[in-house]
Amino acid sequence: MTVVTEAFISPRVLDLQPYQPGEQPKVEGLVKLNTNENPYPPSPLVVERITEVAATSLKLYPDPESDQLCETIAAYYGVDRDQVFVGNGSDEVLAHAFCAFFQHDRAPLLIPDVTYSFYSVYCRLFGIAPELVPVSGSLQIDVAAFAAALEANEDIAGIVVSNPNAPTGESLPLETIESLLSLNHNRVVLVDEAYVDFGGQSAMALVQQYPNLLIVQTLSKSRSLAGLRVGFAIGQPTLISALNRVKNSFNSFPLGCLAQQGAIAAFNDRAYFEQTRQAVMATRATLAEGLGELGFDVLPSKANFLFVRHPQHSAVKLAAYLREARILVRHFRQERVAQYLRISIGTDQQVSYLLKVLEHLFTEQDA
Repeated sequence: MTVVTEAFISPRVLDLQPYQPGEQPKVEGLVKLNTNENPYPPSPLVVERITEVAATSLKLYPDPESDQLCETIAAYYGVDRDQVFVGNGSDEVLAHAFCAFFQHDRAPLLIPDVTYSFYSVYCRLFGIAPELVPVSGSLQIDVAAFAAALEANEDIAGIVVSNPNAPTGESLPLETIESLLSLNHNRVVLVDEAYVDFGGQSAMALVQQYPNLLIVQTLSKSRSLAGLRVGFAIGQPTLISALNRVKNSFNSFPLGCLAQQGAIAAFNDRAYFEQTRQAVMATRATLAEGLGELGFDVLPSKANFLFVRHPQHSAVKLAAYLREARILVRHFRQERVAQYLRISIGTDQQVSYLLKVLEHLFTEQDA
C-alpha cells in the first residue's frame, strides 16, 4: 500500500523554507571566514569553570531559571533580575520573542528587506505576516521608510531590527533606535544586538524609558562561546514574564549547567573580553583598508565581519575562487545583495592570507 507521507505533515511545515546556516566544513585546514565566529578562544576562566562544573553537575538537572546567570547579566548591565531572560543562543530567544509578541492576527511585522534571514523564517513558522521595509540605497536601515509603513498601516505586529545590521554590518546611532520606539508605542520593538560589542551603540540606556523595547544579545560572537549556545534578552518585567511563559510552555530546562557557568565566567572576565574585541576591531580596520586598495567597495562595519563587493568581479565567482584556495566566505543570493560577500574577521594571519589570494587573482587577470 502506498502511503502519502506528506499527509502526515502540517501544511505550515510543508511551506517552510528553513534558514540556511553557513557551511561548517567537514575537512581540516580551511580558513573559515563565513559564519562570524570569533577567531580567538574563550576566556581561560570559562574553560576552567566548565571543567570544574563538569565533574560534579552533569548528573543533575540544571537550574531551570538560570538565576545565577541572570543575576550576573543584570549586574553587568545595571538592570534588575526580572528584566533578564536567557535561552539557547539568541536564535532561541528570538523564536520565543516572535511567539510571545508578534502573533497579532494578520497584523504585519515590520522588518528591513536586507537583514538577518531567520526573521522571515520565524514569521512563516509562527504564521506572522512580514512586511519588508526597504533599506536605503547604501543598505542602511531607513527610519523614514519605517515611518511611511506605519503611516500606511498603524495596526502592525511590531518592529524588528538588527543593530549592527546583518549581513551589512552597518550600525544605527541611539537616536535612530529611539525614533523607531517613538514611532510605535503600542507594539514591541525588538533590537537584535548580536554584534553590538564590536563598536555599535547599544540601546540598553533606553530600556527603563520604553516599556516596548526588547534587546536581544548573544555570547556567541564577542565572547567566543558559539559552541555553548547562550543568548539573552533585556527588557521591562512585563516582556520578560511573557518570554518565560513561552519558554516554560516549551522547555523548562533550556540552558545546561555548563552553558550557565561558562557564561557567568565569560561575563566575569572583562579584561579578556576587552582585549579580544579590540583585536577583532583592529583586524577589521586592516582588512577594510586592504580590500579597499584592491578595489572593493566596503560598507562601514561595526560588526565582526565586512560586507563587500567588487565592481569588476562577480561575487559568485570570487566566493568559488576563494573556496578553491581553501578560504570560506559567505555569499547571499538575495537580489539586492547578490553582488556582495560577507567576510568574517579572522586572525591577522588569516586576513593576510585572504588579501594575498585576492591580490594574486587580480594580478593574474590583469596580466
